[in-house]
Amino acid sequence: MIYALSGFIFGLLIPYMARRFAKFMPATPGYALYRLLWPVKRVKKEKRKQSISYNRLVKRYFMRSLGWAVITSALSYSAYICIPNIATGWYLALIWILLLLYEIDERMMLLPDMLTVPLLILGFTFAAFAFEGGGYDVIPPAQISALGAAAGYVLPILASLFLIRKYPDAFGGGDIKLLAAVGAWLGLAAVPYLILISCVVFAVFSIIKRQRAGAFGPAIVIATLILVFFG
Repeated sequence: MIYALSGFIFGLLIPYMARRFAKFMPATPGYALYRLLWPVKRVKKEKRKQSISYNRLVKRYFMRSLGWAVITSALSYSAYICIPNIATGWYLALIWILLLLYEIDERMMLLPDMLTVPLLILGFTFAAFAFEGGGYDVIPPAQISALGAAAGYVLPILASLFLIRKYPDAFGGGDIKLLAAVGAWLGLAAVPYLILISCVVFAVFSIIKRQRAGAFGPAIVIATLILVFFG
């Protein structure tokens, strides 16, 4: 129950944190952390109460926060059920960071280094230390983790060379860093499936939204969650 409750609380904060990132990015990690804890308030209280559009925005914001809370809680509890105890805490961190990246990329078409790089480092650390405790079916050894990160970085670059004439923005720098970070978590064998599923999910999103361009990060996040729980 503690996993579901902690996931619910973190999920409530996802839109808030994404909104703060949208206001001050790009920024150094220290400044970003400072603005997350002490945001700048530009709207006076009296004007906020009188503004109909502001009240609608607050209601929409609350519903979005509640939706993320339910999703994060469900995924956190699923991680507790499906993933061995030695890896549950690690994968909770992966899931929570991925969901935050999803919301940020949806809002501002950006995957900040201050989240993707620590996610990569955390993946290496996970492979190096958690593997010693067992659970080999979900924990790649350090060598496989390193190869997975390399493949997650190199394969999209090679693929973009073939697409550069028709689709010059097929993979952004943040997308490649996120693929490398996830590769460190899932290992070398999972990277081709990760890229393939991400492309399929992005294609489905493009059909639904009727647009050819958009944020690729959410597709990577969904593909990662599919591989974590069903791979």
